[in-house]
Amino acid sequence: MTILPGRRQFLVTATKAFGTSIFLNTPFLSQAAPLEASQPSITVGQVMDLILKTIPNAPFTKTVDTLKSGNASQTVTGIVSTMFTTTEVIEKAIAAKANFIIAHEPTFYNHLDETDWLSNDPVFKHKHELLTKNGIAVWRFHDYWHSHRPDGIRTGMLSALDWTNNVDPQNPQVITLPATNVSKLITHVKQKLGIPQVRVVGDMAQSCQRVLLMPGASGGRNQIMAIERAKPDVVFCGEVSEWETPEYVRDARKQGQKISLVVMGHILSEAAGMDWLVSWLKPKVPGVPVTYIPSGNPFQYV
Repeated sequence: MTILPGRRQFLVTATKAFGTSIFLNTPFLSQAAPLEASQPSITVGQVMDLILKTIPNAPFTKTVDTLKSGNASQTVTGIVSTMFTTTEVIEKAIAAKANFIIAHEPTFYNHLDETDWLSNDPVFKHKHELLTKNGIAVWRFHDYWHSHRPDGIRTGMLSALDWTNNVDPQNPQVITLPATNVSKLITHVKQKLGIPQVRVVGDMAQSCQRVLLMPGASGGRNQIMAIERAKPDVVFCGEVSEWETPEYVRDARKQGQKISLVVMGHILSEAAGMDWLVSWLKPKVPGVPVTYIPSGNPFQYV
């Protein structure tokens, strides 16, 4: 999910904890003891501190990037990076003897991870109990990873797509490629990111060279404003509201503009950024196993 302008003010104003293991903000991180070179172990809080030292202006006073389970003082046995803390990801983390999951997206089915409305829900209770019973700490790493310079999600996506050297120096959202067509570009993206199916507004035979890459959920207004600024041949985005950007592109094409829209799906449009987190984090926590477990796409295409 991509940060929207003005959205940070909204993010955690209503978050409610469901137990003493839930932390609504990050000031506790400053209380974590510094990691000494000779120290044989590292805590969750120390890992979080190490990461936050690399993020401009961190820690943020308002953010969704809080602990969703576990606590800062527990010793880390292994770290798992993923997009979503699904039940399957938790089970795989347990099997790998990893007790710290760093996830890009919510754990409990809403942006703020509010849980009061789920207190009697069997699906929530099962996941909560699975985390608690096995001593798993879950930290959402969304706002901070997008705020890293360069954006951690975008960096991982560009690397996976082999587009790192094609970024427009004037606009990091724009990729300039050798002339091709929409169909061939879609084939490339699907193969590199493991996407089974995309949705398209436009002409598969249209020539394209200038790509606007907007992974995650930027929102219709941000997508449309970015299109107006960048004047791309094709837009690759994570997800859309169907009444917003797709309709804008349809009208633009009717007016004669040569532009197409490719909707990749939210999860797989950002997953490579959480995979890339592993290689970025490993040197910072020597001796601690760090692995990526894909949460995958929940949809079947019929």
